[in-house]
Amino acid sequence: MAWFRRSKESIASETKKKEIPDGLWLKCENCGEIIHRTILEQQLFTCQKCNFHFRIGSKEYISILLDEGTFKETDAKMKSKDILNFTDTKPYKARIKESIAKTGLNDAVRTGTGNINGIPVAIACMDFAFIGGSMGSVVGEKVARITDKARKSRIPLIIVSSSGGARMMEGAFSLMQLAKTNAKLAQLANESIPYISILTDPTTGGVTASYAMMGDVNIAEPGALIGFAGPRVIRQTIGKDLPPGFQRAEFQLEHGFVDLVVHRKDMKETVTRLLKLMYS
Repeated sequence: MAWFRRSKESIASETKKKEIPDGLWLKCENCGEIIHRTILEQQLFTCQKCNFHFRIGSKEYISILLDEGTFKETDAKMKSKDILNFTDTKPYKARIKESIAKTGLNDAVRTGTGNINGIPVAIACMDFAFIGGSMGSVVGEKVARITDKARKSRIPLIIVSSSGGARMMEGAFSLMQLAKTNAKLAQLANESIPYISILTDPTTGGVTASYAMMGDVNIAEPGALIGFAGPRVIRQTIGKDLPPGFQRAEFQLEHGFVDLVVHRKDMKETVTRLLKLMYS
C-alpha cells in the first residue's frame, strides 16, 4: 500500500504563482541597485546608494517643488499642429497622438502657478516623455505665456528643463521659439522679477541655447547632461576623446556654466532660500 498518492494535477498547479507587478522594482542605471518603487518615491526618485537621479515627469517634479494643493495649471489644452505635414519614419500627427495617449499631456511642458513654502510663483516644467521633451511652437508659446503671467502678477518664475532640444518636425517654427522665449525673459528681467532655471537630465539643444541658461540663478541636478550638441556628436566632429564627465552638471559647475548643483531632496529648500533673497 502506498504511503501517499500523488494528485494527477502537477504540484505547481496547486499553488498559484505569485507574480511581481510590472514596475514594482527598478534597477539603478548607475550602480545596478535594485530598488522598490515605494522606497524610490520616498527618496524622490533618487538612488539611496549612489544618489543617481532618475528621470521623472512634470507631474512628479511639480509635486516635489510646490506646496501640496497649490498648483493651478494654465493652457493645458494647447496642442501642436502639423504645420509642415512632416513625415519621417511616421507622420508627425501620429507622433503627437501617440504621445498624448502615452503621457496624458498635450505637449512637452506643463505650466501654471503655485506656492513654494508659501511664496507664490509661476512655473513651467518640461516632460521628457513627450517626444523627448522637444521644444515646438506650443512649448515656446506656453513658456512665453507663463513668463508674461509672472511679469504681470509680479511673482518669480521657475522653469524646470528636461529636453532633447528643438522639435525637428516643426522646422523653423521651433527655432523661432528661442528668440520668442528669450525676449519674454528680457522683459521679466527689465522689471527685476526673479527667474530661477532648474536643469535636469538631459537639457540639450535649443532649450539650452535659450531659456534654460538664462536664469538669474541656474541650478542643475547631480549628473544631469547639459549642453548643446551631445557628447557623441562632438567627439565625432573634433575626432578626440572628451574629458571625464564632459557636459555633466559637475563639469558645467566647474567651468562656470551653472551656479549650483543641488540634490533633488534639497531643491525646494534651496529655491526657497534664493527666492527669499531675491524676492520680497
